[in-house]
Amino acid sequence: MINIDAHNHVKGKSIYLDDIQEMKGTLYALPFDATVAHAKIKSIDLHKALQRKGIVTILTAKDIPGENQIGGIIPDEPLFADGEVHFRGQVIALIIGTSEHHCRQAAKLIHVEYDELPVITDAREAQRQNKLIIPPRTFTLGNTAEAWSQCEHIFEGRTDVNGQEHLYIETQGAYARPKEDGSIVVSSSTQGPTAVQKMVARVLGIPMHKVEIDTVRLGGGFGGKEDQATPWAVMVALASQLLHQPVKMAMHRMDDMRMTGKRHPYSSDFKIGFSKDLKILAYEVTHYQNAGAAADLSPAVMERTLFHSTNAYYVPNVIAKAYSCKTNLPPNTAFRGFGGPQGKFVIEAAIVKAAESLGVSPADIQKANLVVDGNELSYGQVLQQTNAHASWDSSMKTYDYAAQKQRIADFNNSNSRYKKGLAVQPICFGISFTNTMMNHARALVHIYHDGSVVVSTGAVEMGQGVNTKLLQIVTQTFGISPLKVRIESTNTLRVANTSPTAASAGADLNGKALEMACNALLSRLKTVAQNEHNAEEIQIQDERIFADSKATDMTWNDLILKAFTLRVALSENSHYATPTIHYDKSKEKGHPFAYHVYGTAIVEVTVDCLKGTYDFDSVNIVHDFGESMNKDVDNGQIEGGLVQGIGWMTLEEIVYNEQGRLVSNALSTYKVPDIYSVPKSIHVTHLETEGHELAIKKSKAVGEPPLMYGLGAYFAIRSAVKAFNPNVDFAVNAPYTPEKVLMDLYKKS
Repeated sequence: MINIDAHNHVKGKSIYLDDIQEMKGTLYALPFDATVAHAKIKSIDLHKALQRKGIVTILTAKDIPGENQIGGIIPDEPLFADGEVHFRGQVIALIIGTSEHHCRQAAKLIHVEYDELPVITDAREAQRQNKLIIPPRTFTLGNTAEAWSQCEHIFEGRTDVNGQEHLYIETQGAYARPKEDGSIVVSSSTQGPTAVQKMVARVLGIPMHKVEIDTVRLGGGFGGKEDQATPWAVMVALASQLLHQPVKMAMHRMDDMRMTGKRHPYSSDFKIGFSKDLKILAYEVTHYQNAGAAADLSPAVMERTLFHSTNAYYVPNVIAKAYSCKTNLPPNTAFRGFGGPQGKFVIEAAIVKAAESLGVSPADIQKANLVVDGNELSYGQVLQQTNAHASWDSSMKTYDYAAQKQRIADFNNSNSRYKKGLAVQPICFGISFTNTMMNHARALVHIYHDGSVVVSTGAVEMGQGVNTKLLQIVTQTFGISPLKVRIESTNTLRVANTSPTAASAGADLNGKALEMACNALLSRLKTVAQNEHNAEEIQIQDERIFADSKATDMTWNDLILKAFTLRVALSENSHYATPTIHYDKSKEKGHPFAYHVYGTAIVEVTVDCLKGTYDFDSVNIVHDFGESMNKDVDNGQIEGGLVQGIGWMTLEEIVYNEQGRLVSNALSTYKVPDIYSVPKSIHVTHLETEGHELAIKKSKAVGEPPLMYGLGAYFAIRSAVKAFNPNVDFAVNAPYTPEKVLMDLYKKS
């Protein structure tokens, strides 16, 4: 089954937020944001702006009937700045007018006086000043203090990795319309409809049942619309509630980039120790996470960094510590991988440093330390059904790594201007929300008496193909045509208390709930057919009813009509909660993940040593899909995640100046991979495995894991640079832009 949205996407018929037909009387909202990163607000003069043609009103914190608070994990984020601003881009007021143009003209007339305060943009500086979002957390395993004396080789170092702009094609936005009895409906471009519902209710001071959030699809999310879609929806809901008119906001790209948080930058220190045979005996790492000015999802992102600090390797003695540091930047947030890539990057850098110092291949160290069944990780989970070695061995054989390595060595020996680099990147990524309580979902299925079916779940379609997989579950369970099934929008009045579509768990959680609902309906329908045909066993194939393996004259439509006349329930609401998972934060031990995804990528790059530019020749991947439900959809996720990871590691450099102003604030100053910078060749091989019972139909989650393959891009480039300038110890600082590459190529010892 191809992606069910593909045809409408190509034809331009798919409805996104800005395509919703506007109601008569719709007003337009524009946030007015701070132009300084940290200051007391001395005064705000709105008088001239309010007199501007087309301006209806300008809302500030004093107009909020409920709480001026949208913080989820920690209540530390006001909707509107009140008395003090903590980052450049923080919203102070909301301008409402009859057109966006009028609002932008009015914004120029607002005058704010600030009493500026010191600005912190560096995570390490924030930690030194004890400006933390939450207290630090530490994961431990074994005893590193004793292990160091047993190590033959010990290496220490520092890594720095920058953030990343989500750059979803559809910017943030929402459209609110008032309903009777003080209730409101909001169309929101969000990955977390329930989070939006909760915050709208909090700010408006009304119960959640009076707030309906509806999401048809997103034009991309990547985590940037998990929590950060919330403020814009709350703002238009507030305006709509106060003015009793529809209010819409669809953000300009540069406003979106300026006001929203990114992937968290990290600065980290490591110490790693090896035995004589290259086994990792001890590893200590300290992460400094740049959270920005408010918590947002930083505590959870930091937690996953700790969970994935040893990547695909078994390390018997570990101390992993992390600080979530409060700075005067927009609050950073979820991004594909959710802190995992930042943790993995450090141990990969530690392995490369060790390999360079010892004169061995990083791949030799990587292979020697891959996890196996029975290994305990630093957070207490004991691994089962590991496929780290299987994916590694398959990639070596499938893509003839030995021959590729020799070919690259020969090339480098005979070329002075161009050098090739090679890196192997294994991954091990846990699937589940690390907050156990979030691992649940519901599905609502109606079968109408004409045989058609409508499905509602908490899953949000954002280009990843989750609706296609949900449709497959329905059609395969019922044995009916996809044309009979409609996947409805995600709506908080149809399916309540949803978790966001994130953590790669959207298909697993919602798919399992949907499967339960369909099976419950199928059981009732089979009873009807058994009674009708006096049969032991009923099957439905291609919309025909088979009784004891023999075809009958009864069709799906006949069966549904019969069930309807017998007053059999043709609706079902099912609830699924992931079993087995648990975690005790007081002990930092537990079993937080339903299962892990494994894979291995081999990355080859060619560097122009005169210019510092590079081309990725190939990325060859063996990936653990389990029993893939849809190889085309899953392969698309692999390719997209890989290129997004490569962009983060190589081109996408976010720059703030010392005053907290975003310098890389447009697509002219922030470079993302285009058709010329993606690998010339991407090959994906499906590792043959049994899958996992907790994955929907044993088809493993595939949203986030492939981004981690992009880490190999950094180390492949480093390998090529080392071939040109072998005796220099380069700093580990991603992204590895052509400018940095050029500097390293000619750096002196």
